[in-house]
Amino acid sequence: MAEESSSGGEKTEEPSSKRRADFRKKGQVSQSKEVQTALLFTLVLILWIFYMPAFWNGLSELLEAMWRNIDSFHGTPNDVTNLTFFLIKEFAMLLWPLFFLVIIIGFFGSVFQIGWLFTTQPLTPDFSKLDPIKGFGRMFSMRSLVDMVKSILKVILIGWIAYSTVYNNFNEALILVDTSIIDTILFLARIATLILAKVCGIMILIAAIDFLYTRHEMEEKMKMTKQEVKEEFKEMEGDPFIKAQIRRIQQEMAQKRMMAEVPDADVVITNPTHLSVAIKYDTSTMDAPVIIAKGSDHIAMKIREIARENEIPLIENPPVARLLHKIDLGAVIPEEMFKAVAEILAHVYSLKK
Repeated sequence: MAEESSSGGEKTEEPSSKRRADFRKKGQVSQSKEVQTALLFTLVLILWIFYMPAFWNGLSELLEAMWRNIDSFHGTPNDVTNLTFFLIKEFAMLLWPLFFLVIIIGFFGSVFQIGWLFTTQPLTPDFSKLDPIKGFGRMFSMRSLVDMVKSILKVILIGWIAYSTVYNNFNEALILVDTSIIDTILFLARIATLILAKVCGIMILIAAIDFLYTRHEMEEKMKMTKQEVKEEFKEMEGDPFIKAQIRRIQQEMAQKRMMAEVPDADVVITNPTHLSVAIKYDTSTMDAPVIIAKGSDHIAMKIREIARENEIPLIENPPVARLLHKIDLGAVIPEEMFKAVAEILAHVYSLKK
């Protein structure tokens, strides 16, 4: 266990924004089906309360039409077929608002939880899911256990609600034998509405618990190991070793270009211990002298070596060398150093003369 923790095997780090985005692209989001179910039950109940008068009015007219025409029904195959299509059409006309609501809830229930998301990656075949060992593990996972407990709990609660509601209204149901069929239907509708309202309350409670659990489960799934954090940082920022290699190569190339400029220098001003600064001044193209090479330690020694090979004067002046070494490569010397550098260049020109 200690080795696993030290190697970054345990998911202890909070998920980064990139990891959240990757999970979302794959369609792996925290979505509770219970929220959609609770939302569906609730809106169906609201719609049912407002639509119920129109529904029962249409159903009553349908039943009256059937009773009026019952004498014309002879039970032939043709009569049965016509009656079946007639009932399907009439009930479809009565129930289409509920069907339409189911479609709307199925769509907006997901949008409410995860926002707008369109990805085809979950549809891509994943043959690793065919592994029987992994499949067996999923069957007995914590998620499967929670789903099973949740399903059993819903069945028990809904059954208990339906039983208790009917039991409390059982005495009233006994007198229905002496009432009309319309009164019986209205009584059943009232009991069904009462049961549906109680079920909605239970479903909302279950949905809230499942929503929080699903969010927690997804957060735990998205957590990262220390090694994953390092790998993601390398992907986003680049491998530090590779970046160091690139910087080293860039420095070497810059040094080669700088050394190639040394033979064109007019003078190399040195600090006898470890500094060298090469200066070039062309009166026809330059307003002031320019630093074309500089360096310390072994680079300074290399500049002096190239200067000797090309018979470029080496002038020892520690204060000026230190000040010039602080100036950027390729920059013009500052105005306050014109006098000191001019004296050095005058001396060099006199030597060349």
